[in-house]
Amino acid sequence: MRPFRDRTIAGKVLAASLKEYVGKKDVVVLGLARGGVPVAYEVAQALRAPLDVFIVRKLGTPGQSELAMGALASGGIRVMNDDVFPLLGLTDEELNHIVTSEQRELERRERAYRGDRPALKLRGKTVILVDDGIATGTSMRAAVQAIIQMNPAKLVVAVPVAAPESCAEFNHESVTCVCVETPQPFHAVGLWYDNFAQTTDKEVCALLAKANERALQTSKVSAGI
Repeated sequence: MRPFRDRTIAGKVLAASLKEYVGKKDVVVLGLARGGVPVAYEVAQALRAPLDVFIVRKLGTPGQSELAMGALASGGIRVMNDDVFPLLGLTDEELNHIVTSEQRELERRERAYRGDRPALKLRGKTVILVDDGIATGTSMRAAVQAIIQMNPAKLVVAVPVAAPESCAEFNHESVTCVCVETPQPFHAVGLWYDNFAQTTDKEVCALLAKANERALQTSKVSAGI
C-alpha cells in the first residue's frame, strides 16, 4: 500500500469503510488521544455523529520509554503487557512511581481536552473507537477493556492501518474491528503516513471544540431554533 498523506486523509478513507453507521442516532465516535483524534474527527463528521476523546497512557519501560509494558485508560483501567512486564523485574515501588506519573498526565489531559464538557454517555450506544493505527495493540487493549465496562450496545474498533495480527485480535464476540489496510511486514504505524507529526494538545482541543459546536448547531436546527 501507499502511505496515507496525513491523519485527515486517513480519517476520510476510514469513514468510507463505516458507511453503515451514517446518520444512526445511537452512534458515538471516540478518538484515542492524541493521534486518533484527527482521524476520529473526520469519521464523526462523515457519520454525522458526536465526537469525544478517550485517553490512554502507555506505561513505558524504564530506559526504553517507547516499549510499552502496559497502559492506563480513562475509568481507572490498567492493562499490563504479559510479553514484556514479567521480564523487567521491577519492584512495586518502581511500578507505582511510573503508574502515578502517567495517571496524573491522564487526568491533566482529561481536564485540558474536555474542559467543563461532560464525557459522552456510552451505555447502550454503538461506540466507534478510532486511532491512527494499531501496532502492538497495548493502548487499544486498555481502551477496549475500559469501554466494555461502560456497557455499550456495540463496540467497533476502527483504524486506517494495523498489523494483521493486531487487527485479528480485536475481532471477537464483543468487538468488531475495521482495519482499512493490514500491510505485511508492518513494523510501525508511522511508516504508513507521509506526515506523522505528533498531534498537539492544542490541535486536539480545537477539533473537539469544532465537533461540539457542530453538534450544538445540529441540535438547534433539529429543535427549530
